[in-house]
Amino acid sequence: MKIAVVGTGYVGLVSGACFAELGIDVTCVDINQKKIEALLAGKMPIYEPNLDTLVERNIRSGRLHFTTNLTEVLDEVEVVFSAVCTPPDEDGSADLSYVLAVAKTIGEHMNNHVVVVTKSTVPVGTSLKVKATIQKELDKRGSDLTFDVASNPEFLKEGNAISDFMKPDRVVVGVETKRAEEIMTRLYRPMLLNNFRVIFMNIPSAEMTKYAANSMLATRISFMNEIANICSIVGADVNMVRQGIGSDSRIGSKFLYPGCGYGGSCFPKDVKALIQTAQQKGYTMQVLNAVESVNDYQKGILFDKFEAFFDGNVTGKHITLWGLAFKPETDDMREAPALVLIEKLLAAGCTVTVYDPIAMDECKRRIGDVVEYAKDIYASTLDADAIFHVTEWKEFRMPNWEVIKRSMKANPVMFDGRNVFSPSDLKGFKYVCI
Repeated sequence: MKIAVVGTGYVGLVSGACFAELGIDVTCVDINQKKIEALLAGKMPIYEPNLDTLVERNIRSGRLHFTTNLTEVLDEVEVVFSAVCTPPDEDGSADLSYVLAVAKTIGEHMNNHVVVVTKSTVPVGTSLKVKATIQKELDKRGSDLTFDVASNPEFLKEGNAISDFMKPDRVVVGVETKRAEEIMTRLYRPMLLNNFRVIFMNIPSAEMTKYAANSMLATRISFMNEIANICSIVGADVNMVRQGIGSDSRIGSKFLYPGCGYGGSCFPKDVKALIQTAQQKGYTMQVLNAVESVNDYQKGILFDKFEAFFDGNVTGKHITLWGLAFKPETDDMREAPALVLIEKLLAAGCTVTVYDPIAMDECKRRIGDVVEYAKDIYASTLDADAIFHVTEWKEFRMPNWEVIKRSMKANPVMFDGRNVFSPSDLKGFKYVCI
């Protein structure tokens, strides 16, 4: 079976490489010539554990190909995945211009039946726009060719994407014809053989499933952050509360960890997009508006605790920031809490030294040299007044605290934005957590 994947960003590249690993002949398409050349040379445009090895192995096997021209392979493939970006517009709605550009190209150049599958996260109703765009181009050509559209949203977690693809909780596929379902069933046969759940449904439901899933997870995070904030007022321990409610089988323990806010490419964008979709239909998503509001507040919580700890006298303080990426095992800093914290610290007259195992280059690209970049966690703490723990990388968990304490100024303090540490571990430190 041959397929094409348009877009070599996070979703497209991971999906293409994993499909190739399953034995499918895959051509990944991107209009960025330099990006394609870099991929062919083994240079990854994103950081994802083991992705470079997977790409290299499948290029070598002859199952994974790269091109800048979709029309070169359109006649050879049964399925075209659209995995291009859908960035948020100013009002939070998803920009579908890239998705519809792919559809237009397919309509202009297709010569055989093809299933056009939207892999990007898109609002409900996007498949209708894709279908109309392709049909419009076919009508211009006077062509009676048939095609199908489908929705196959991704549920990949950055840092664990390959495992998520190969061993999924579920695969959701939205179709509207039996022919499309049969083709997608053949494509996902390896999943079926391994007894993974492949759930077929109508297309609007598949499109909504992705937004609903991410919005539910974001809701759990914001809910626990609200509980943490009230715990600090009434004298309760949120970690104990989390264990207490997480043991309830109806609730479960996942995504009940309080922290300094969520970020990344999915949760913030998808929550905003679902709110916008509802508004366009005359409905107000009251819960999701609150989820977003709590998260915006939470991204400033560490700075608020910092100001309160020093009674507002923070000008001239030298601060260490551990962690820049929005989560471990990625260099993604989109909507990262660290960006908000850095902005607030600099505006307050602090100097900031940062360290992240992976995201340093991405941080330099985003904010330049307004902060100092340290070579490791020990160098980052030299003469610091306080440490902010923002991203829970494993290498931060058990450093030599005695060495760190000696390198810092007197009376050091740790602001733990992920509740990873214990006060008993940090002897000689003041400890402030969520």
